[in-house]
Amino acid sequence: MSNLNKKQIMELLPHREPMLLIDELKNIKKLFSATAIVNVKKDSFFVNGHFPGEPVMPGVLIVEAFGQAAAALTANGLDKATYNNKLVFLMTIEKARFRNPVIPDCILELNIEAVRSHGRVWKYKGTAFVGDKKMADAQWSATIVDRKK
Repeated sequence: MSNLNKKQIMELLPHREPMLLIDELKNIKKLFSATAIVNVKKDSFFVNGHFPGEPVMPGVLIVEAFGQAAAALTANGLDKATYNNKLVFLMTIEKARFRNPVIPDCILELNIEAVRSHGRVWKYKGTAFVGDKKMADAQWSATIVDRKK
């Protein structure tokens, strides 16, 4: 198992602040599973507008973080030549359930798993926790595409 810090994640993903949501990828089992860390802070970009006075991390951003974690897991596991000049796009989001609100100033842990792959299409599942409390879970698929030159 290995870990990736934010700088290493940025070498794998095209996302940049403020849309790079994952801060660390740990417990990596190559092309199988990992745990992503999202530091949900009081100064996160969504706090002022969602919702003023009672901030909550939007569910769509939790799903985006799932997608980023899966893309980093996959990119880290593939041969660099295979992944060079590629992007990973979400294709489907299934069975997304938001069980508890994610309140800023917490650490959101995303346990993700690659369920299967067929060519450039990958299927994943994940569960989000704050401490021992389940916050959300989902299944999704993504595809690896060539970057436009």
